[in-house]
Amino acid sequence: MYRPHSTLEQWRILQAVVDCGGYAKAAAELNKSQSSLNHAVAKLQQLMGVPLLEVKGRKAELTPQGRVLLRRSRTLTAEIEQLELLATNLEQGWEPEIKVSREILYPTQALYQAMSRFYPESRGTRVTVIDNVISGTTHAISGPSYDLVISGRTPPGHRGEALGVIKMILVCHPAHPLARETEVDEKRLAQELQIVIRDTGPEADKDLGWLKAEHRWTFSNFHEAIAILKEGVGFCWVPEHLVCPHLSDGSLVHLSQARVDFAMIPMTLIVPNPDRLGPAATRFAELLVEASPQAQQANTFPGGR
Repeated sequence: MYRPHSTLEQWRILQAVVDCGGYAKAAAELNKSQSSLNHAVAKLQQLMGVPLLEVKGRKAELTPQGRVLLRRSRTLTAEIEQLELLATNLEQGWEPEIKVSREILYPTQALYQAMSRFYPESRGTRVTVIDNVISGTTHAISGPSYDLVISGRTPPGHRGEALGVIKMILVCHPAHPLARETEVDEKRLAQELQIVIRDTGPEADKDLGWLKAEHRWTFSNFHEAIAILKEGVGFCWVPEHLVCPHLSDGSLVHLSQARVDFAMIPMTLIVPNPDRLGPAATRFAELLVEASPQAQQANTFPGGR
């Protein structure tokens, strides 16, 4: 088993000497004697077998070899700091990982805002986000795997924190036969190809937006569904925040002549097991609520936060 010749403290001293521009300032920064720093760097150079520093006037400068080794040493000491911080966090109960189930309807931008705000506070905690659909989300709530679940439904026995309402819009290509009709009911829709999103539950019996059309194609996400719609194939219920750019540029149209041309689906944040929710997941849940569409909408009105 390999045993290192140098120590982290020696590399930390070298970094301080370089960053401070000399031994005197580095000694004051580290609260050590200048002679101890000189000895540590000299010993490190001896162990490495290459010169690391050269003194020019009153300033210590890196040699070419020293620049390479110092750069690698910074990565090493940073990783050790993160490792020790993680150990401290674990001792204090701060979780090493948070698992989040996101109903695929939920806007990614709201999720990303929460994640970007959580990162500076994360203390090395990993965040894993898994997209689920319909019964897949219900399964995520009932199972032991997830700390937080963003859901389009709140099963009995659970409380949900409101995140906002997602508007689903019925859309197709402007050249699709449905777009040219003055009135469209469910019977007429059932005659056309419907694009649906696959239910991710282990015992799925239906897919998102399925109207029991005679013919349907199933995709795993809305980006794929939109792509096939833009080829003139089928119709689909799509979240308004995803389809708006395509409505604006005319590549898709809203079937507003349909008897039911939109649907409103409330999104909630559910904690499947509140008793085992740790401080990291608790903080991330707070940020999810603060970055939610509902909170963003409230901030746009006069008197909003």
